[in-house]
Amino acid sequence: MLVVLIAALAWDRFSPSVVMLFGLAAVYVGGIIDESQAFSGFSNAAPITVAALYVLAGASERTGALQSLTERAFGRGTPHQRRQLARMLYPTAAASGVIANTPLVGMLAPRADAWARRVGHSPSRYLMPISYAAVFGGVITVIGTSTNLTVSGLLSEDGQKPLGLFEITAVGLPTAIVGVTLLVLLAPKLLPNRIAPSEDLATSSREFIVEMEVFPGSALVGRSVADAGLRNLQGVYMVEIERDGRAIAPVRPDVVLVEGDRLVFAGNAGRVVDLQAMTGLRPAAEQHFAAAGDAMGRRFYEAVVGNGSPLEGTTLKDVDFRSRYGAAVFAIHRSGERVLGKLGEVRIRGGDVMLLVAERGFDRRWRDANDFLVVSPLDGAVPLRRNKARIVELATLALVLVAGLGLLDVTQTALVVALGLVALRVIRPDEARRSIDMNIIVLIAASFGIGAAVSESGLAIEIADLFLGAFGGWGDVGILAGVLIATMIATELLSNNAAAVLMFPIAMATAEKADLEPRSLAIAILMGASLSFLTPVGYQTNTMVFSMGGYKFRDFARLGFPLTIASAAMSILLIPLVFGLEA
Repeated sequence: MLVVLIAALAWDRFSPSVVMLFGLAAVYVGGIIDESQAFSGFSNAAPITVAALYVLAGASERTGALQSLTERAFGRGTPHQRRQLARMLYPTAAASGVIANTPLVGMLAPRADAWARRVGHSPSRYLMPISYAAVFGGVITVIGTSTNLTVSGLLSEDGQKPLGLFEITAVGLPTAIVGVTLLVLLAPKLLPNRIAPSEDLATSSREFIVEMEVFPGSALVGRSVADAGLRNLQGVYMVEIERDGRAIAPVRPDVVLVEGDRLVFAGNAGRVVDLQAMTGLRPAAEQHFAAAGDAMGRRFYEAVVGNGSPLEGTTLKDVDFRSRYGAAVFAIHRSGERVLGKLGEVRIRGGDVMLLVAERGFDRRWRDANDFLVVSPLDGAVPLRRNKARIVELATLALVLVAGLGLLDVTQTALVVALGLVALRVIRPDEARRSIDMNIIVLIAASFGIGAAVSESGLAIEIADLFLGAFGGWGDVGILAGVLIATMIATELLSNNAAAVLMFPIAMATAEKADLEPRSLAIAILMGASLSFLTPVGYQTNTMVFSMGGYKFRDFARLGFPLTIASAAMSILLIPLVFGLEA
């Protein structure tokens, strides 16, 4: 069964969670494990903690929390790629220690992609290093990655003490520093420029016009357009600046921004929506968003004005659009013509497409009216709730302090934080649910039963004997290295959580037979399963940037091989020093 399971996971034709569930059913129905062993993972703290951390990451994404940190890390672009990589990668690794690395890369990768194109660099030079830096950062604390929490849960299931928040830091932090430093040094030499398949799509998209405002106290006041990073934006460009009733067009790169400037951009729907995430800018219509209902319920809609609509020939001001429809117009597209001037004073025509901010249900209320020909939500896009960002940042800090000081354990703290964010209306319950990657949760939970079967059947002892025969001649460090390398190989073929769960009972049996400290071998599994760099399928963050950066399969091995060697060397050196090897 185990051979079939590994083959199915390596084939990558089916979801790992589905494969694990079928494997769990096989060992349970086959009588290898009983009911309590089969479903122990579903009551274990590991998947619950991972789910709570996904909610925290989802709240961060929806509020723009930590956005100023990433903006400072990306900077304005420097001709020295190594210097720019250092600015990006060390903060990414640090953030990955407290935010699960998969959702963290999900937030950072699109921003890095847009930033790189904005400053004229190939995104492929930065996306893979960001993924690898997040992987390295994931081993700094136990909440950095789901694999760490899985190993902690396995230790608890085995009757041992679960991992403390900073227990792995003495091994993980030096490894991360060495790994990120190698990334800074090697990435410029080993990563080629690649072109993503989607790179030219923006040019064929419908062009919307949107107004953004340099608000009082903005960090952009006094900076030139070029210094503010508003030149060469991906899929969107600045058409003009409206200042004191006059238009500045074309906009030169040396034009200095002042408070109250209204910047007019043109671009496709997705890119103009992305402008709301730029530090120092806010939608000119944001002051009218209150008409669109409570911030928790707002989302973006596309509405097409039909011929014969009561809106045709009027302006937004004429019809008091906000009061009449309970919505604010964010941007307008007109086929064959660029819409210029204040959006509120533009004469609406039949066929115009409006990008609206409105309360949930706006499409149902107006779908059958003749005001709009078509109303549809803009998938995946919601206005940022900036006023809640500080709450998320404080919640992240509280998680680290409370769990780090041992006032509550990691699971309890993560649950309190996640539920608190929902209770404080930072994130809606349905958004919290969508933030959780259920495939990962089910995979972790089902894996515990597979691990129990490997131990219960005696297979773990058999493989432990093989390990001792192959590596025992090298002493205790040789056995540790064998477990680590075997886990590293397994995680490149399987998912990292699956590799950890399959190797754990083998490592525990090996520790018992060789009279070694079991916790040391557990940490070796954690490091080996988490630090995956050789293939795009070995770790989720690698898969996320694979297509986005237009990479070839071999690009991962080219940069990943020296990182893997360095990670293994650091782990073999530090684990005996920190945790000891003799039982």
